[in-house]
Amino acid sequence: MAAPRQPLRRTLAAAVALLTLAAAGCGDDAAAGGSQATELRYQGSVGQVTLPELAADLGYLGDIRLNWIGNVTGGPADIQATATGQSDFGGAFNGAIVKLAAANAPITAVVSYYGSDAQTFQGYYVLDGSPIRGPRDLIGRKVGMNTLGAHAEAVLKTWLVKGGLTAEEIPKVELVALPPVNTEQSLRQRQIDVAVLGGVIRDKAIANGGIRPVFTDYELLGAFSAGSYVFRDDFIKRNPETVKAFVTGVGRAIEWARTQPRQTVVARFESIIAKRGRNEDPSLVRYWKSSGVAGQGGVITDREFATWIDWLADAGELKGAKPKPSDLYTNRFNGLPSGGGGA
Repeated sequence: MAAPRQPLRRTLAAAVALLTLAAAGCGDDAAAGGSQATELRYQGSVGQVTLPELAADLGYLGDIRLNWIGNVTGGPADIQATATGQSDFGGAFNGAIVKLAAANAPITAVVSYYGSDAQTFQGYYVLDGSPIRGPRDLIGRKVGMNTLGAHAEAVLKTWLVKGGLTAEEIPKVELVALPPVNTEQSLRQRQIDVAVLGGVIRDKAIANGGIRPVFTDYELLGAFSAGSYVFRDDFIKRNPETVKAFVTGVGRAIEWARTQPRQTVVARFESIIAKRGRNEDPSLVRYWKSSGVAGQGGVITDREFATWIDWLADAGELKGAKPKPSDLYTNRFNGLPSGGGGA
């Protein structure tokens, strides 16, 4: 299955085109009546617990209620839904946020929610007997990942460039979009040559044996926060206290998970999955190790956007002047000690 040459441009351009149609619906939150929103619509992830869900269960969101409207498999689709008013917040790889914001979507990143560290990272895995060892070995091969135009693709292409592949050679590496829960199986059935596996899905696949990493994003880039939650700018303007409660609650949930014994966090996740009654398999969360978020309480730094601004510009995905990282995010709603103030 061949990947489109410019998936991020086409996918996010479609979202921007919908903004005008959705504008009338963007003001439908509770603040329209003069009070700030107390319910936030969001998309979840099958068999996993998001940080806002954890924050809500811990009581860190105060009076704010979460309204689950379905599941999503990739960040670009999640922030599209936010940009077009179908959800109130969404999360994505920071490079996808750069692209959507550069296309004039009125969104702002407010808190980091995932990243890579020594315990939690995205790896590019092959079967033990695979001849693939380096970047050139991927020419003519298939790489399966959760979504195109996001974290996995950006890291892969950064690695390929550092490995000496030319602009003409890189498109010969075929990218295949697969649901995360099916990626390991596709690798084992040899439908793809490389599987991008992260977090609990990666750990479960490793426990099953027979695979090895070619490289990881942590090895390539070190510890970093990779994705952020965004709100629409009009929502933020009408509901600043709601956004502050959300961001601070998510930040507290990050620190709770960072400081608790792993078994305590896993048990909480299993309890949340059982209570929400979505007929899910809770086995994935038993492999949880960390959120991977680099900054305390999800505080965002310029580096976490600058890396991907440069990548997109070099790939010809940004037109005109490169945006400043500080124009894409804010920490002013983060009430933790290292948050607040700033951009």
